[in-house]
Amino acid sequence: MESAAREISASIAARFSAWDLLRRPIWLFDPSAGMLLHANPAAVAFWGADTLDALLARDVSVLSPAVQARIARLVQVTANGGSIKETWTLYPNGSPVSTEATISTLALDDGRSVLLIEADRLEIDPEEVRAIEALRHTTTLISLFDPDGQPLFSNPAAFAVYAGQCRSFGERFVCLAVAKELWARALDGTTAIDVCEVKTPGGVRWHHMVVTPALDPVTGQTGLLLTEHDVTVRVLAEQARAVAEQKAVMAEARQQFLSVMSHELKTPLNAILGFAEVMAHDSLPSRTLEQASRIHEAGRRVLTLVEEMIAVSSQDVLEPGAETLGAASIAPETANPFLSGAEASTRVLYVDDNENNRTLVATILATQGLSCTTAEDGLQGLEAVEQGDFDLILMDIAMPVMDGVEASRRIRALPGAKSSVPIVAVTANTLPEQLASYAAVGIDDVLAKPITMSGLLMAVSVWSGGRTKTALTQAIGL
Repeated sequence: MESAAREISASIAARFSAWDLLRRPIWLFDPSAGMLLHANPAAVAFWGADTLDALLARDVSVLSPAVQARIARLVQVTANGGSIKETWTLYPNGSPVSTEATISTLALDDGRSVLLIEADRLEIDPEEVRAIEALRHTTTLISLFDPDGQPLFSNPAAFAVYAGQCRSFGERFVCLAVAKELWARALDGTTAIDVCEVKTPGGVRWHHMVVTPALDPVTGQTGLLLTEHDVTVRVLAEQARAVAEQKAVMAEARQQFLSVMSHELKTPLNAILGFAEVMAHDSLPSRTLEQASRIHEAGRRVLTLVEEMIAVSSQDVLEPGAETLGAASIAPETANPFLSGAEASTRVLYVDDNENNRTLVATILATQGLSCTTAEDGLQGLEAVEQGDFDLILMDIAMPVMDGVEASRRIRALPGAKSSVPIVAVTANTLPEQLASYAAVGIDDVLAKPITMSGLLMAVSVWSGGRTKTALTQAIGL
């Protein structure tokens, strides 16, 4: 390998030996291999090397992204035999030297294309040198366009992103109308700012773009200066957040719909099924009992349809009817829907805005010899608790004036023993989020509408028996 390299170097040196007579530094650079191939004595001296071999032995393959982009551009621009002059700041032995370099492409005998670099020292104002280098090494994409939108200049960052494709202003944009609008605003003398989709070899990206009118220092014509920053990550994050917020709004609307539909459909069914069941326990003619049974069966079918409709959107609802959350933990052999003598003395308050529901619950409790005080909304229920003594409160949730959640919260804030009276929510609103809100204000249990006679009496039996553990918080894991 080393002998072959020496042979190639000797061949190149023989071919370009005439350069040795020139005072101008000249050298060959292989951009593919990232190495120096030859240099005349003036270039050896320029780079501060003792000998040509010492210079060629230097590792020049480690280049900054900006320099890599500039070299890639030089290879592309000079590939067809042309040359280009550029100002370069080079660093012989670490010391900066400003040069004007003439760069062209040269074909070697072995078929390789390398860069021929001819350099002249320049005396440039330090501030100008720093400005030029900052422009070349910044990660901001900077481009200058002529009045027709054709590219005049791109800094290395812009060249790297667009892979050297000399696109016109409009060709960079996914949407040409957006490009035209920015162009028109800038030509009117204003700074146009927007976040736009642009086409790059790596795919569509989002760029924050600032377009301002600027004079071309070579021709004096008014062109446009474009600066760009890639903000794709930020835009995608904002889009993802917007989608998440939209989903949250939709989920909230869905929950509200389920709550309203459940309440509005189950409330009348509660009366239909409840009164049909009460009639079934009365001493009525067989024909009337048969008709009551058919009413009850038809109501159950409608209830099944309602539950199936709600289940399409949510499976996590409390099953209606027979059991409360508190009663669910009672062994079947001990669950008696009919009350003992002691339980029959329980003082019950039922709060519900629906007259049929109030009548139904009072009627069912009356079959066990229980009297039931009723209230039409949460505020009336709160006042009844303040003025009377009750052993159990049955509380509807969706009511005017004051709902059951707020009424329960205020009852729990009352002084003395009144604050600890068991509260059982009797409601069609049994989604998980709703159950959690009930537990949070101190509601002890939930009886899902439509209620059954046995389910209601079981709830009264459970909560008049002195159970101290809150069944609702147990059931939902709080």
